[in-house]
Amino acid sequence: MKLKWNMNLVKAQRKKLIGVLAGAAIGAGGWYWYSAAAQDPQSATLRPVAVTRGTIEEVVTAQGKLEPKQYVDVGTQVSGQLKKIYVDIGDAVKQGQLLAEIDPRVYQAQVEAGEAKLNSLRAQLNQQKAEAVLADQNLQRNQNLIAVNAVSKQALQETESQAAVAKAQVDSIAAQMQETESNLKASRANLGFTKIYAPVAGTVTTLPTKEGQTLNANQSAPTILQVANLDLMTVRAQVAEADVNRLKENMPAYFTTLGNSEYRWQGTVRQIQPSPEIVNDVVLYDVLIDVKNDGRQLKTGMTTQVFFILGKADNAVIVPAEVLTRRVAKEDNEKGKAYRVSVASETGREQRVIHVGLQTRTQAEVTDGLKEDENIYVSRPRVNPSANGNAQQSNNNRANAPRVNRGPQL
Repeated sequence: MKLKWNMNLVKAQRKKLIGVLAGAAIGAGGWYWYSAAAQDPQSATLRPVAVTRGTIEEVVTAQGKLEPKQYVDVGTQVSGQLKKIYVDIGDAVKQGQLLAEIDPRVYQAQVEAGEAKLNSLRAQLNQQKAEAVLADQNLQRNQNLIAVNAVSKQALQETESQAAVAKAQVDSIAAQMQETESNLKASRANLGFTKIYAPVAGTVTTLPTKEGQTLNANQSAPTILQVANLDLMTVRAQVAEADVNRLKENMPAYFTTLGNSEYRWQGTVRQIQPSPEIVNDVVLYDVLIDVKNDGRQLKTGMTTQVFFILGKADNAVIVPAEVLTRRVAKEDNEKGKAYRVSVASETGREQRVIHVGLQTRTQAEVTDGLKEDENIYVSRPRVNPSANGNAQQSNNNRANAPRVNRGPQL
């Protein structure tokens, strides 16, 4: 009997222990749920949002750099020391204005040597022409005498040869004169190239050379300065390959600069260049946009944020893009893509199919199915302001509660 009583006591204590552990587990779970709820007081809920009217733009964005549309790198066609530069960066120049000068002494000497050689050949030509006239006269005399057997046939042949040689020498000297004249023209042209004139009107934007610098035009054409027309600028925008096929020439666009992000400079797409540039494995295409530079506020090299306008709608019915979660592709039509949305009604909520035109990341144009001032339900997080306060108050109460010394626990 005693053994049986001990077994019953053990079973009772075991049941009691299991009950205590279960209660502790339930309490711990409740405390964890309460703490998690206090730390994450937001929960998603459907909220009515009013349908509005406004302007919506669907755009492709890219970054770009400003550069003059019309510019000329002015170089030199002859080698030599840069003797004088007559302009500085920022100077406005006219077409034909003298910009710089190469030391002309070597080219002047070449011209003088060519002129002297040409004069010498002219003298030789005159002498040879006189000898040719004499040889021709001797030939005519012997031709007359041979008719009466006054000279031998050999003498006639000799005068014929002399006349032919004299004429050939005249032609040879004439050819040398022609070659010398051609070389002289080249020397005079090189002498003229020592003076460098502005090919177009504009502003001096770069000046990489200095007076006294020796320039070698035999290997490449050295650039002395750049003249640009700053009244018309070009934005060279780099567009990703995923977006470039959505663009086309004459498409409207606008851009902003880092210095004035609120002002929009308007322009149109002039060209989409076919050859890409690969930067860090990203394929980018240059798209050029021309814009008038009134007031010269745009500077070469400025960074721009470019917006290509794919579509624009004024006074359009607009809803948040986050409501477009339920696509109904089978009901698409000429008005746009179809979506199913929840709209507030007198009896609560009704399901309605709407059609959407232009879309951005945040907004969408409703072309059919909704009217202004109607309410459409949007799933947005809801903040419970009392949750954090209650949790914090509970923590404060526990922290400020008096500590009780319960003595050693058995």
